Amino acid sequence: MTISETQQMMKQMMVHIEKDEEFLPKLRGDDRVKVFQSATEVLTTTDKVVKSYIRVSRDDRKIERIPAYRIQHNNIAGFYKGGIRFSEMVNEEEVENLAVLMTLKNALHNLPYGGAKGGVVLNPKDYSERELNLVSKKYVQRFAPDIGPTHDIPAPDMGTDERIMDWMVGEYKTIHPGGNYLGAFTGKSIDNGGAKGRREATGRGVYRSYWWLVHQWARKQKDQEELIPKGVHFQQYKKLKEVYEKSHDGHPVQLAVQGFGNVGSVAALMAYECPDINHHVVSVSDHIATLFHKDGLDIPKLIAFQENYGQLPNTEQQLEEYGIEAEILERDEILTLHVDVLILAAIEDVITRKNVEEMKAEIFVEGANAPITTEADHYLYEQGKVVIPDILANAGGVMVSYLEWKQDRITQYYSEQEVLEEMYTQMEDSCKRVFNEYFSRGINGIRHTCYINALKRLFTLMYKHGKLF
Repeated sequence: MTISETQQMMKQMMVHIEKDEEFLPKLRGDDRVKVFQSATEVLTTTDKVVKSYIRVSRDDRKIERIPAYRIQHNNIAGFYKGGIRFSEMVNEEEVENLAVLMTLKNALHNLPYGGAKGGVVLNPKDYSERELNLVSKKYVQRFAPDIGPTHDIPAPDMGTDERIMDWMVGEYKTIHPGGNYLGAFTGKSIDNGGAKGRREATGRGVYRSYWWLVHQWARKQKDQEELIPKGVHFQQYKKLKEVYEKSHDGHPVQLAVQGFGNVGSVAALMAYECPDINHHVVSVSDHIATLFHKDGLDIPKLIAFQENYGQLPNTEQQLEEYGIEAEILERDEILTLHVDVLILAAIEDVITRKNVEEMKAEIFVEGANAPITTEADHYLYEQGKVVIPDILANAGGVMVSYLEWKQDRITQYYSEQEVLEEMYTQMEDSCKRVFNEYFSRGINGIRHTCYINALKRLFTLMYKHGKLF
């Protein structure tokens, strides 16, 4: 999904909200039209785009100038918040789109944050530890005026981790001696003020959103089926009900996970260990290969291999070394397997109009940001398939980041159990609000329902702050 597609969907949902006379009923006639036009203009444009070039001395003594970005979309709901990614695919349009999605995500989950995003155009695997340390420090130096614990709070994203955040916090502290430096970044190591469970939070939240919809919502609708709108909504409900009943009747639910990093591996392990839904995690993939076994893969062994080698096994010798039974397939074959549930936890735009008709899964969970394009999303909806959108499913990381930011300010640390309970409660509250509204009101798409909820909150804040005159 591109920035223009995201903006277009936001405009469409603002028109939908404007027509909802129950929302801010005191706004009527031309005044209502003008106020909504103003809000749409504000929310579909970005507050600030900062681009710089980081000067890096490589180990071979050559000098590189690497493009870097920090984009701040909107802060009406609170301080800007969003990750920093190190990736060769980083570009201004991608970073801006991710910043917009962060604004919507935080608003949807009632977090006191706005949306921002950062990126550096490099492949971290091509850089030594010294070089990455220098890139991290240079990034903070370049963007120091635009970040901080009460302005814009970065976090890890693709290609970055707690080590990078620790380096960045150290540099921020050097630049701002005596200031509140711990809360300037989240996703740090526990020794450096990080929250327990932060690394696993996004993957846990991704799985929990799917678990809630099947185990908590679908199984309780038996006596209220007649209230679900006919057509696509009822088809989707039937698919969810079938997955629950399949497990309840003792038959394993076939689940696949595309992307086996921090998000995908955690979601796969939760499915593998889940006591409520009987899963066979039949396939996982990374940037090299897909692994498949019809009776389910040994996820703990795969995680152990990945921790040692930084990737999934992709030769028969490697599988044999760890005692893993699996068939090695081409990397993208995971997308078209006959499975019940497909978790997309890799990169953007993996399901497009070119391949969407080959998709055989019934439930798609967006662990990555924007893995399904707008056209593909519309096709899946018309087919009665269920897509749990990114801004709903993958918010576990920012939820725990908020707890980390709070604990750094009050210097009172949460236990891992407290962190998980808080995250699960917040995730389930959001799921309940979205899915109850979606299935009761017959809105055209779960993603549309998420956008409507998020935009209503942002609009209300702008209106009450007097920003729309």
